[in-house]
Amino acid sequence: MELDDELCLCFHVSKRKVINFIRVEKPSRPGQLSECFGAGTGCGWCRTYLRKLFDEAQGRSDQDAAEPTAQEYARGRAKYVRSGGGTPPPGATPIDDVPDGT
Repeated sequence: MELDDELCLCFHVSKRKVINFIRVEKPSRPGQLSECFGAGTGCGWCRTYLRKLFDEAQGRSDQDAAEPTAQEYARGRAKYVRSGGGTPPPGATPIDDVPDGT
């Protein structure tokens, strides 16, 4: 996933915005990342990735772990939502625009 790819597809928050929010605001817990344009408060798909970025900033995670491409990430979210994992809010990136890979 590139810096300008959307990390939170519900509220269109890029990975760059989240990384900069962490750098500038220095949140003390992952839940505070929701203050970054609502990231993580929609369907819930991005919460794991948000925690990963938070942990990396705290020096508690493997930064060399393989990251999904933006398309793989969006497909994963579509599958998550279709399986009942969460409901995107109005205005979110539609899941119908992303093939589920099946």
